[in-house]
Amino acid sequence: MGRLDNKIAIITGAAGGMGKADALLFAKEGAKVVITDIQDEKIQAVAKEITDQGGVAVALTQDVTSEEDWARVTETALTRFGKIDILVNNAGISSATPFLETDLELWNKVMNINVTSVFLGQKYVIPHMINGGGGSIVNISSIAGLTGGSGTGPYTASKGAVRLLTKATAVDYAKHNIRANSIHPGYIETPMTKDLMADENMRNWFLSQTPIPRLGQAEDIAKGVLFLASDESSYITGIELPIDGGYSAK
Repeated sequence: MGRLDNKIAIITGAAGGMGKADALLFAKEGAKVVITDIQDEKIQAVAKEITDQGGVAVALTQDVTSEEDWARVTETALTRFGKIDILVNNAGISSATPFLETDLELWNKVMNINVTSVFLGQKYVIPHMINGGGGSIVNISSIAGLTGGSGTGPYTASKGAVRLLTKATAVDYAKHNIRANSIHPGYIETPMTKDLMADENMRNWFLSQTPIPRLGQAEDIAKGVLFLASDESSYITGIELPIDGGYSAK
């Protein structure tokens, strides 16, 4: 415990799944967390769970594609805690629509939620990290951002964009002691994948693709996020970290 003592973190998409696991673990390790999601009731419940366990959390409803919402979230963090040390861009959506069946509306939705949100988060948080002497950004991509998955063109494009945006950020802001790294989850059991995992054939297919013979859990990802957010990784920037049970090793 205490790996994030005195750190202030913003975590998006924290109402469930990987974002919630990040928030709970960060608070346990001493961080004060500003957690956001578009689902107000659920994000408030996560904040209560943290405070009931003795942690410090502020829950905000946020549309991560809204510049106004990012300005409000950033200002709230600064007003409440005086600084921002960590940004975890976790919010995102999946899309399994084949490329030729994707209309422009869906393409824009996937890109806005998965990529524009990361751009806006960094745009609003980085100036305050510079003023504060540094920080750590962890952007959640996917194994789809490393390989050309079948039937997921818009999603794959968005996650690939997150990977390279992260690298560009790492190069540009290392001189300000700001680190930026991406995490690439494999097949993880979360509310987003619940329906897919309920299908026995699909579940067995996911397992067949993963050398470690189990599906990932949100807590597996949170441990990687914690490492990259903490000072333990102070000489690590611009990397992509697969947490995928060995999928990308094949």
